[in-house]
Amino acid sequence: MFFGGARGGGKSDAVLGEWGSHAQRYGANAIGLMVRRTRTELLELFERGRVIYSQVGGQFTLNPLRVTMPNGARLTFAYLERDADADQYQGHSYTRIYIEEAGTFPSPTPILKLQATLRSGAGVPVGMRLTGNPGGPGHQWLRARYIDPAPLGWKIIRDPTGLERIYIPSRVADNAYLGPDYVQRLKASGSPELVRAWLEGDWSVVSGAFFPEFSTDRHVITPRALPEHWPRFRSFDWGSARPFACHWWAVSDGSLHDIARGALVNYREWYGMKPGEPNVGLRMTAEAIAQGIRDRERDDPQPMIGVADPAMFAEDGGPSIAQRMIGQGVIFRPADNKRVPARGAMGGWDQVRARLDGDADGRPMLLLFSTSRDLIRTLPALQHDDARPEDVDSDMEDHAPDSARYACMSRPFVRDLVPVKPVDSWQRAFEAATRGTADDWRVA
Repeated sequence: MFFGGARGGGKSDAVLGEWGSHAQRYGANAIGLMVRRTRTELLELFERGRVIYSQVGGQFTLNPLRVTMPNGARLTFAYLERDADADQYQGHSYTRIYIEEAGTFPSPTPILKLQATLRSGAGVPVGMRLTGNPGGPGHQWLRARYIDPAPLGWKIIRDPTGLERIYIPSRVADNAYLGPDYVQRLKASGSPELVRAWLEGDWSVVSGAFFPEFSTDRHVITPRALPEHWPRFRSFDWGSARPFACHWWAVSDGSLHDIARGALVNYREWYGMKPGEPNVGLRMTAEAIAQGIRDRERDDPQPMIGVADPAMFAEDGGPSIAQRMIGQGVIFRPADNKRVPARGAMGGWDQVRARLDGDADGRPMLLLFSTSRDLIRTLPALQHDDARPEDVDSDMEDHAPDSARYACMSRPFVRDLVPVKPVDSWQRAFEAATRGTADDWRVA
C-alpha cells in the first residue's frame, strides 16, 4: 500500500498505528521493519513511536532502535542512506515493512530488495506500507508504480506475478488535528507549484526540476510525416539490468513553417523497460537490440548511423557492445559524453537546456513526437544532484534523457544574438543598409 499525497495528512501516525494493530493481532509472530532514508529523519520517527507505544506498554532499546510490545511483537527502526545498505537485510524475515517518505529514495531498487524479506512461517499475512509526497528524487518511479495506473486511488493493481498494490490518497483535510494556520504556513514556504503539490497531493507537479524550461505545450507535437530529405540519425544509451534508450532524430532545414531551422525532432523512441517496473531493464543482448533497431528503421527514407554511450566501445576480453551491434549492421560512433561544462568545453545538459529554451525568436529547438512517452515522462522529472547542483541526480531514471543529451551534443546549438529578419528583395536590403543602423547593416 502507498499512502501518499499532501503533507500533513497524518501519514507517519498512520503507519505507526497500522503496526500497532498488526502487533496486537499477531503477537510474537509480528515482526516489523520501519525505514527512513537518513538517520536524522529516523530518530524523529523513533521518538514519535516512543510517544505512542509507551502508552500501551512498549519497551524500547537504542542499539538497535527497537520497540518490543508486551505480547512479544517487535518493530525495528533502520535507515538506508545508500541503496547498497539494503543488502545487509538479506536472510531477514518480516511480516511488515514500512518505508517512510519513499520519495526520498531516487530508485525503487533498495525497496524492492527489502520486499523480498517479507515472509512468515506462522500464517501471518505480510505486506509493505509506503508513505510519501509529490516531488523529490523518487517522484517519478512512485508516480509510475502507484499513481499513473489509478490516479484517483483506491483501486487494486495486480502485476504479472499476481502481487497486489494500491494507492491511498492523502489530503490535508484528512487530518482533523491540523488548523488553518498549518495551511497558511505551507502556502508561505515554497513556490506555487510546490505548495499545490503539498496541499492537493498533485503528482503532476515536479518541484525543483532540472529542466524547468520543458513544456508539453511547446516541446511535444503530434506525429506527422517529415520531409524525407531532412538529415536523420539515432542516439542510444545502453542498458541491460537498467533500461536502454534509442531515439531517432530528424534535423529541420526550415522548410516546415512551424519547425525552426536546425531543430532536432525526435520522431521515434524505443525504450527497453520491463512493463510496469520503472528503471528495470529487459536484459536483452546487444545482437537482439541491434536487430530491433534495424527492424524499426526498415521504412526510413535513408540509412543512418548514430551516437552512443562511449562505454559501449570498451573491449574487455572480447568484442565490445558496439562491435557486436555493428556485426548486425547497426553502426554507432562514440558520443560526446560530457555532462557539465569544464575548461571551456560544452556540457551536454547545457545543450539540452539551450535547445529547450529555443532560438532568438523563442521557437523550441528540441521537439518530441507525443509517441516518445518515456522521454516525455522522465526528462521533466529529473532533479539536481545534491553534491553537484549543475548535474542531474544520476540515481534517477535518466536513460532516455542521456540519449537525448548525446543527440544534442552531436549537433551543438548556439543561439543567434540577433534574429535575422528575411528581406523580400535586394532593393529592400539596400534601402535598409543606407539607413545606417547596426541591425540594418547586418540585414544587408
